[in-house]
Amino acid sequence: MHDAYEPVPILEKLPLQIDCLAAWEDWLLVGTKPGHLLLYRIKNNAGTNRFEVTLEKSNKNFSKKIQQLFVVSQYKILVSLLENNIHVHDLLTFQQITVVSKARGATLFACDLQQSPSGEAQLRMCVAVKKKLQLYYWKDREFYELQGDFAAPDIPKSMAWCQNSICVGFKRDYYLIRMDGRGSIKELFPTGKQLEPLVAPLADGKVAVGQDDLTVVLNEEGVCTQKYALNWTDIPIAMEHQSPYIIAVLPRYVEIRTFEPRLLVQSVELQRPRFITSAGPNIVYVASNHFVWRLVPVPIASQIRQLLQDKQFELALQLANMKDDVEGDKRQQIHHIQNLYAFNLFCQKRFDDSMQVFAKLGTDPTHVIGLYPDLLPADYRKQLHYPNPLPSLSGAELEKAHLALIDYLTQKRSHLVKHLNDSEPSTPSPLMEGIPTIKSRKKLLQIIDTTLLKCYLHCRSPLSRLTWPWCPLC
Repeated sequence: MHDAYEPVPILEKLPLQIDCLAAWEDWLLVGTKPGHLLLYRIKNNAGTNRFEVTLEKSNKNFSKKIQQLFVVSQYKILVSLLENNIHVHDLLTFQQITVVSKARGATLFACDLQQSPSGEAQLRMCVAVKKKLQLYYWKDREFYELQGDFAAPDIPKSMAWCQNSICVGFKRDYYLIRMDGRGSIKELFPTGKQLEPLVAPLADGKVAVGQDDLTVVLNEEGVCTQKYALNWTDIPIAMEHQSPYIIAVLPRYVEIRTFEPRLLVQSVELQRPRFITSAGPNIVYVASNHFVWRLVPVPIASQIRQLLQDKQFELALQLANMKDDVEGDKRQQIHHIQNLYAFNLFCQKRFDDSMQVFAKLGTDPTHVIGLYPDLLPADYRKQLHYPNPLPSLSGAELEKAHLALIDYLTQKRSHLVKHLNDSEPSTPSPLMEGIPTIKSRKKLLQIIDTTLLKCYLHCRSPLSRLTWPWCPLC
């Protein structure tokens, strides 16, 4: 585990009970149980985890009951479920723009904002009214019906758009409803023992669906896209996706995990959290009945350092790809992490996997050969160094390692022969910074051929009819 986020208090001991949250950019909207709507401006003091919090607007007569809030900053509107109907307000003035009269009796809604090829935002909305689903699209400051209503098996309790489908959780089961004009319905699986469904949209157009303390990822066809489910330490109440992390609100704390690799990253203890919302990348708020915290990301460089210490190379690579570094520096760090990853695979005795990564990286073959005992001359071998002590190999394990090396070197040999006469040859990269590399392709071919011969002799494999040259390092 490592620290991915630091919780920072934003609102403490709010006298009104919080019922829902929404956020965008530097703004936080809080809907309260008495129906007050509070708008806060959250400004970060540069270079610190301190925030200046200002109550910019308070509407005490917003509604008798605020059930759900959704901000569409592109259109500068606030969509809300108030007293079981859908209302749209201006985001800056809170002036009411329209009410969806047909949605009277609504208990839930889900919005979906997509970018068209022309770059224009397209807003769709699904509203649950008793056992029906109503579909709308936004145009000219109004919601218009997208198509006819769909009959649902029960009253929806949780739902989210999944590209051109809607995943709906009912009291006992999950269903997927396709927006194909016919409203094709696919039954998925039961909600679990708790009978409390949870569907959360993910940033890549998929949905996370909960079954007790498990979460699976579904695509728009209702097919699981992950080999294994996430297993939380308690039953999630709400979720938010901040790639590469999925953040779940549990009854006593907030838990942060990753899908690939499947890791528990961090547990953040907070006092009875209930709600979570995002204002965009790296801006996440969590609230209890009377407190609001902001989850501030730990700098990526610090996270990567900790992950490399913990040998979590796959997650370190994901974070390195997200950094806003100079492109050359970014490539160099990614290459370094990949080499560490390949080395770690070798130490775990996953020889085939390790060789495949080294082959893709263009690592100097002599540095890979140096991972094995007695294949390089002692004087040259002393010039090589590695991140950690090498594993001790013998017997069947060593033979398996040699077979993986044979495949790797055969592939490298074929590539070198093919490009032997190139005018601008590619230079092999070192496994670790500062290690000398072999720049002569002919010399490298001789080393590879000699090493292959030693490997074949060790594995007692039939020798090919090649004439094996003398190794220039021997």
